[in-house]
Amino acid sequence: MTDIKILYSDESIAVIHKPAGMLSIPGRGTEKSDSAATRLQAAYPGCIEQPSVHRLDMDTSGIMIFALTTEAHRSLSIQFQNAEVKKEYTAILEGNPADGIGESGRIELRFRLDPENRPHQIYDPVQGKTGVTIWKKLGIEADGRSRISFTPITGRTHQLRLHASHPLGLDCPIAGDRLYGSSSDADHKNGERMMLHACKIEFTHPGNGALMKFESPAPF
Repeated sequence: MTDIKILYSDESIAVIHKPAGMLSIPGRGTEKSDSAATRLQAAYPGCIEQPSVHRLDMDTSGIMIFALTTEAHRSLSIQFQNAEVKKEYTAILEGNPADGIGESGRIELRFRLDPENRPHQIYDPVQGKTGVTIWKKLGIEADGRSRISFTPITGRTHQLRLHASHPLGLDCPIAGDRLYGSSSDADHKNGERMMLHACKIEFTHPGNGALMKFESPAPF
């Protein structure tokens, strides 16, 4: 598996590129012990025990921030909690968004965990928590599929994946999504990666207060 790539580091933080197929943090059991967090700790032996302040799904690639100190972890966690961190993703959908939806827009859907089918999320307008996403069509690929920019305002589990696939969202799953995609999707059938990449992030440095911006172009 491709290793993490360090985009930036100092005494407080490290910004990395996580490849698709790698866990953000270790799971239970030895088979899930490898992760971006554990590889970061190997590269920075003085790093705190729990450096993660956010996650990317295993099949999502892109930019992640890690805290190397307790103070940095506290500051970054507050920024994420208060929705002060700006993120942008690039995705390729299985096809095109539903007719009449336009070239850009805002999606607001309430959803929650399906306890009988973890980690799948389901639409629930009553008990679900609201997820908000701004989206924009970037173009059409040679094979006719849409390239989309997603800017999540909230950070719910599987938010972009559900907002893309649900009929009240774009009604067009992200290509290669084995959880929310259609069985006829070519990337899904061929075992290809999910076409979702965290391409931009913007936050305040926890030590000096500087505005930090990082970009990582989508590898697809």
